[in-house]
Amino acid sequence: MSFENPPPSRHRLPGWLARNRLGVAAGGAVVLVIAAGGVYLGNGAVRPERSNAANALEYPSPSAGRTESPGGAVPSPAVPSVAPTPSAGATPSTATSPKIPTTGWIPVDRAAWKAQADAYRALTIDPVPSGVGNLPEFRADCQYSHRLPDDPIVAPGLPGASHMHSFVGNKAVDASTVAGDLTKFTATSCKPVQDHSAYWVPTLYDNATGKPVETSGFRVYYRSLAKNSTGQMPMPNGLRMISGDAKKKKPTPRGATGQFYCAFYGPGDLDGVARSTNGNWPICGGDATLHFMMQFPDCWDGRHLDSPNHKDHVAYGRDNSCPSSHPVRIPAITFDIQYPAKGTPAGYYLSSDKEGKSASSMHGDAFVMWDVNTMNKRTKNCVQGRRTCDNYGYQK
Repeated sequence: MSFENPPPSRHRLPGWLARNRLGVAAGGAVVLVIAAGGVYLGNGAVRPERSNAANALEYPSPSAGRTESPGGAVPSPAVPSVAPTPSAGATPSTATSPKIPTTGWIPVDRAAWKAQADAYRALTIDPVPSGVGNLPEFRADCQYSHRLPDDPIVAPGLPGASHMHSFVGNKAVDASTVAGDLTKFTATSCKPVQDHSAYWVPTLYDNATGKPVETSGFRVYYRSLAKNSTGQMPMPNGLRMISGDAKKKKPTPRGATGQFYCAFYGPGDLDGVARSTNGNWPICGGDATLHFMMQFPDCWDGRHLDSPNHKDHVAYGRDNSCPSSHPVRIPAITFDIQYPAKGTPAGYYLSSDKEGKSASSMHGDAFVMWDVNTMNKRTKNCVQGRRTCDNYGYQK
C-alpha cells in the first residue's frame, strides 16, 4: 500500500524504541510495549519519502467560492489564521463565521499568527525536572466521541456526503463545523482539555457482523521528526490536514507497508499469528489487539490553513529541514490508534472501502484548535526544548 503523504514506517520511532528498550526477538519476533494507550514498535524501515501529489477526493464540493491558488514564492517569516483560542475561563469571541467556509486555498490571518508567533518567541523554556526524557514531543490522549457520515474538511456543509467517520476530540463536530465553532463548543474526549481539535478516521467494521469497531485508544502526538529543533514554531490554529488516501484500493497482505498491525506487551509478530481469509487483516495472538499508526507532515507553507486537496499547504521535512516552499517547521501530528479487536478469519473493512475490504484506504483528518497559550508552552518546552511531555507537561 502506498500513500500520497505516507504514514511513518515502523522504525521511524527511535525515541519510542529507546524509551521502552524494544528490540527484535528470535525468529523475527518483535517486542512491543503499550503505555497509557500508546504503542511502541521495535522493527525496522526508513522514514517515508515526502510527497504532496494531489489526492483525488471522493466527496462532492460545496458551491462556496474558492480563493486564488497561491503561486509565487512563500514570504518569510511566514505568518496562520483564526484568532488565538481564549485561555481557560475566557469568554469566546462573539464574531461570527460563515457556516460553510470557502474551500480551496484558505488564506491565513497574518495578524493573528503574528500575535501567536511573537508570544511564542517571547517564552523561555521552563526548568526541566530531573528524570525527564529527551523525546521532543507532547500529546493528547483521546477516546471515541461520535460517528457520522460527515467530513467538515473535504465536504463542508454537506451532511451525509461522506463515508462513515469515527470522531475523537471535539464533541460538537459535524459537516458544518468551522474553526470558530471549535473555540465556542469546547467539550472534548481528549486530555488535556485545552486541546479543542477534532480528529477523525474512517469507521472500522467487523466483516462477519457488519457492526462498527470503535477505537479504544487514540493518542495524538505532536513531535519533532528532526534531529534538531532549529526554527521550531507552534501549530497554527485552524490548520486542516489529511494523511493517507481514501481512494486507495490495494490489498494489504502480510508485510505490507501501512497495514493494521498487532500490538501487545512482550514479544510477538506485528503481522499477526495468522491472516484473515482475504489476507488483508492480521489475526493477533496472545493479548495483542489491532492498531494503526499514521503520520502527518511537519512543514507548513505559512500562507494557507488548507489547500484544494488538503495536502499541498503542508509537506514532510527532510535532512532536518523544511523545503523552501514550506519553510515553517511545525510539530508533526502522529495518530497512534488502538482497537478492541484481535482479528478474525472474516476480517474487517473500512467505511472507505467496503467492497475491497483492504486496509489501504485508511486515512486521517486533523482540524487543529488549541488554547494558544497551551500550544505555545508545550511546543516551546517539549518540542523546541527536546524533552518528553505527556498530556500535562514534562513526563518523568
